[in-house]
Amino acid sequence: MDLSELERDNTGRCRLSSPVPPVCLKEPCVLGVDEAGRGPVLGPMVYAICYCPLSRLEDLEALKVADSKTLSESERDRLFAKMEEDGDFVGWALDVLSPNLISTSMLGRVKYNLNALSHDTATGLVQFALDQGVNVAQVFVDTVGLPETYQERLQQRFPGIEVTVKAKADALYPVVSAASICAKVARDQAVKNWKFVEKLQDLDTDYGSGYPNDPKTKAWLRKHVDPVFGFPQFVRFSWRTAQSILETEAEDVSGSEGEKPGLRPEGPGKIKSYFSESPQTCVRLPHRYFQERGLESATVL
Repeated sequence: MDLSELERDNTGRCRLSSPVPPVCLKEPCVLGVDEAGRGPVLGPMVYAICYCPLSRLEDLEALKVADSKTLSESERDRLFAKMEEDGDFVGWALDVLSPNLISTSMLGRVKYNLNALSHDTATGLVQFALDQGVNVAQVFVDTVGLPETYQERLQQRFPGIEVTVKAKADALYPVVSAASICAKVARDQAVKNWKFVEKLQDLDTDYGSGYPNDPKTKAWLRKHVDPVFGFPQFVRFSWRTAQSILETEAEDVSGSEGEKPGLRPEGPGKIKSYFSESPQTCVRLPHRYFQERGLESATVL
């Protein structure tokens, strides 16, 4: 999988896709949607679609695709390569959302939570397939949030398509399993080859799993937090794990701009106090890390 476009700029989002098989322009197709990397505090979240003609669904099943979480990395790579070989009837597309985009979305002045970002990304990929001319007849989606609400929203958005949203869809429908493999292969490659724009001393890539409760991941975060500038853009700084480390490891912040008359600052406070919405005895400025990104608070996942 060629992620060179992402490697050139990994601060926003990147969409990649295979060529559309000619048969998918003519015959009714089934399309699956899944993601990889929703929960980790490190690295991007990747949404993927995979599609094939209904008449070739048995051929896709014959590849023995499965939920990517049940497969080893080598098995996922092998299956993705096989789907690439079968490009005469299988197509895919990806949307890679950087950690920076996820966090700035969640912490912006107009909040954009992870569920809404996920729903909109999935919707955008289905529309992308349609815009490419894929004759989509059925869509199967692994749910985020309540499946009934999500399905109703997608069905209204695509009234001419039969939409099914279910929990664990990646284990129930081969076309969703195929999408999950595409997403996981892309995320694993993106994490493994991440280009750091920051100059980090003693940089290591032993991140652990990247999940917030992984001791190895927490140790990596503590090692690579800057006391003034915070985390590299590889980190989702909107996650509570990252916030807690900023609170204990980063420098205290204080400021006098905008102080209310009659109130005197009581000295610097811990990082977390600068994000509090409760009344304070002085006006506190956001940590410099958040100021530089135009963020006003750190309400986190």
